[in-house]
Amino acid sequence: MTNDNQYGLALHTTSPQLGLAISNFQSDNRAATWDLGQDLSTHLHQHLSEFMSPQGWADLAFIAVAKGPGSFTGTRIGVVTARTLAQQLEIPLFAISTLAAVAWSVTLQKKEYQNTSHKRAIALQMPARRGQLYTAIYQASSDNSSLMPLVPDAVITPDIWQQVLDNQKLPYQLIEVAVNLGTCVTSVLDLADLDWQQGKRPHWSQALPFYGQHPVTEIEVESPRLLSGG
Repeated sequence: MTNDNQYGLALHTTSPQLGLAISNFQSDNRAATWDLGQDLSTHLHQHLSEFMSPQGWADLAFIAVAKGPGSFTGTRIGVVTARTLAQQLEIPLFAISTLAAVAWSVTLQKKEYQNTSHKRAIALQMPARRGQLYTAIYQASSDNSSLMPLVPDAVITPDIWQQVLDNQKLPYQLIEVAVNLGTCVTSVLDLADLDWQQGKRPHWSQALPFYGQHPVTEIEVESPRLLSGG
């Protein structure tokens, strides 16, 4: 971004840990997490309203949200909230994979990923229902300007996942995705900003949750008074 007064806001609700982040990608950045568990739906709007200050809703240029995989209820709450805000503010909404955000966090934290043109792929697995796994494989570009899905997000059995890993020709690091993911909200915001810098401006209606079981083609927009008092 080039305007100091334009901010990006990110929400991460796919785990029991709520994560919020806001930045103008220059000098003003902050993030916070709360361990809310099943109280996420009760406290999300209050935490969001308090977290926004001193910025106002009009300061936002775009919103980003973790779209899953993860908790069905938490993911839905986050996506619905983000869609409602983006619709009311008439700004772009970036839906970012939960697993991609973890991969990006690993890319930024590990020194071996920083100064090499041949970055290892990052394979991620996270427990799903019925003994299955949420899985994906990502790789950062040589200059860390993008994150490429080598194997897209999916829900599969451990046996099939092992076959996928065995067939990988690139060296990779296998990551067991943690339960609490709110701290990855900064990566959700970073990945959205990379897309923003590439000129992408996704409409809020394009942001759909990824539950892994069945494709989602429509989601109800709720909470029409999110911006009241803001």
